[in-house]
Amino acid sequence: MVDVRRVKLPGVGVLHTFISGDGGKVGVITHRSGHSDLIAFADADEVDDGNKVSLRLDEDEAHTLAELLGGTRITEAISGIDEIPGLSIDWFHVDYEDHIAGQPLGNMASRGLPGVTVVAIVRSDAANPVPAEDFKVFPGDTLVVAGSPEKVAKAFQFYRTGEVKAKTPTTAIPVQDSPPGE
Repeated sequence: MVDVRRVKLPGVGVLHTFISGDGGKVGVITHRSGHSDLIAFADADEVDDGNKVSLRLDEDEAHTLAELLGGTRITEAISGIDEIPGLSIDWFHVDYEDHIAGQPLGNMASRGLPGVTVVAIVRSDAANPVPAEDFKVFPGDTLVVAGSPEKVAKAFQFYRTGEVKAKTPTTAIPVQDSPPGE
């Protein structure tokens, strides 16, 4: 386990540092503005500017780097779930024009689509596991949805449009050989 030190930087944000296995020092300054600075020193004891590498990352770049560094572990954990027949877990990113934006999550079973579960709603850097029906969904949220592939697709359609299209049963129309009365 890596020992991470956390230091609040008043007026700036938070600094997280740790010593790498090869003796280098790695730090991330998370600014209140949303930017992050990734800092690496070749030697933990010699923290001079000559041995320092520093990168300024905007919020999207910081998320991308985090996914690249931790994505393998997440992918490995989820890959076992993907192998369960009949189960699909997918992510729905909520945009401003989506029907669900600004609405409470609700219950898909009451909308005629049982067997679909919102496992979590990710907002910014926080996950809200097993959200209640009255949890309000906002643009920028990501819904983690589980169910059969067909039902997850129908749930996504509802989140986008507000409609759940059920398959209409086909009924046979009786064919008459001659018009009535003949």
